[in-house]
Amino acid sequence: MSDEILARIRANPKYQELKPRRSGFGTLLSILMLVVYYGFIALIAFNKEFLGTPLAAGVTTTIGIPMGMGVILFTVAITGIYVNRANKEFDSLTAEVLKEARK
Repeated sequence: MSDEILARIRANPKYQELKPRRSGFGTLLSILMLVVYYGFIALIAFNKEFLGTPLAAGVTTTIGIPMGMGVILFTVAITGIYVNRANKEFDSLTAEVLKEARK
């Protein structure tokens, strides 16, 4: 892209709206992921007995197994949430900004 087009993109109010919304949403989801992941790792490090507790009497599966699966499912879920919002909101704003910059 030429410098002129880049300057028009940077000056576009829709771009100024898009930048903090996209960055803020990505940051929020990243923080949530870090809390969930490191929270699980902290449980492994500091409370192994809790994670080793059987789900029910006579069951060999422990609480740690569904919690670990929960971390994996949470990762898939927030990825889907980000992709959904990017496809519906961020991509359309980006397309509008590019269209206006090329005029």
